[in-house]
Amino acid sequence: MKAAIVGYAVEGQVSANYWHELGYEVTICDQNTSLKVPSIFKSKLGDDYLDGLDSFDIIVRSAGIHPQIILDKNPSVKSKITTSVQEFFRVCPSSNTIGITGTKGKGTTTTLITKMLIAAGKTVHFGGNIGIAPLELLPKIAAEDWIVLELSSFQLEDFNGPSPHIGVCLMVVPEHLNWHADMAEYISAKQRLFATQKPTDIAIYYSQNENSQQIAMASPGTHIPYMAYSGAEVIKDNIVIDGQTVCAIDDLKLLGRHNWQNACAALTTFWQVVQDTEPARKVLTSFTGLPFRIEFRKKINDVRFYNDSYASAPGAEIAALKSIDGKKVMIVGGFDRGLDLSQLATEMVNNQSEIRKVLLIGASAERTAEALKQVNFSNFEQCKVRSMSEIVSTAYNLAQPGDAVVLSPGFASFDMFKNFEDRGIQFNDAVEKL
Repeated sequence: MKAAIVGYAVEGQVSANYWHELGYEVTICDQNTSLKVPSIFKSKLGDDYLDGLDSFDIIVRSAGIHPQIILDKNPSVKSKITTSVQEFFRVCPSSNTIGITGTKGKGTTTTLITKMLIAAGKTVHFGGNIGIAPLELLPKIAAEDWIVLELSSFQLEDFNGPSPHIGVCLMVVPEHLNWHADMAEYISAKQRLFATQKPTDIAIYYSQNENSQQIAMASPGTHIPYMAYSGAEVIKDNIVIDGQTVCAIDDLKLLGRHNWQNACAALTTFWQVVQDTEPARKVLTSFTGLPFRIEFRKKINDVRFYNDSYASAPGAEIAALKSIDGKKVMIVGGFDRGLDLSQLATEMVNNQSEIRKVLLIGASAERTAEALKQVNFSNFEQCKVRSMSEIVSTAYNLAQPGDAVVLSPGFASFDMFKNFEDRGIQFNDAVEKL
């Protein structure tokens, strides 16, 4: 039996080892000709890496590879294509599975759920889009364990089950439209997480977002909204579920109103497993967030620095703008995927009293400037420098004592950096060198 591993980054490497251990003859197929492929695998590298895939018994698509580009070259192989996520759910020894999708907040919500379950005494494994390939978890999982996975639309594009026992859909807004054909395809990908659930399964969704509701309604299981009476919600400045107060919102360590949603999503999910306010309260009042998510770094001469490099869409940048007190120098821009900037521009105008300056960087700078001009917002500056150290230095010089310098790009990183982690690390390094 022959397996083609299409894409050989972290996920592809785990997949290659997994299918090799199953006895398959594994071939690594990747456009990158400089890859170092272990001698136990065959390889097909370069521009023709997708040619001739019909000769394989199974084709394992890494998340970043759209299935359509495989089918464009190999129209007859649709039934052979799988993913590591698909395989994980097929063979997972535990039925205690939780899958989280949405546009933003997946990593934070996944982490909150995991920490709550651990605090309640459960054995938990977590991974997925948050950094650990699901197949890597398999050897550690016992039948009674819980598994919590963050799942992106890339991973779900051709997912066909079995679905997790509990599916969670956070807020969904336009994103990744340079990868998906359109918004309908983006929503359809996320619906696949719920479509093969059983009537005994659970679909949790954000009650105030029509896209989230539409996605969850693909499930034949029980539908539970959060930020609504059926799940966790905010009542009189408290987070409440099932009539019980868990904590005050002022006691949350996570910044921003958007994190009220993440807290309620996590609590609603946890409540389907354990009905105990104490472990939930302990986590919600102690967890300060993941790296690069509105992360406070340090204060220099009474100027605060925040790293929100994970913000790769306008909605996430808006959340950061509203989450941090005081005047702000906002560092905005990056790789332009053509997303609508009208809401971002409107929010800049509506919150202009909170803005010292918007510093525009990267490939998106010109289009963002035009969007701001359209709404008569002029308090911006196009930064022509390319290094993060020069960007941070420029932002620092624009700030005044009491201000915050906020890296919250609202765009992907690929025009100037390897990824959002690289962008965030370079920001941290630049701040340390001031």
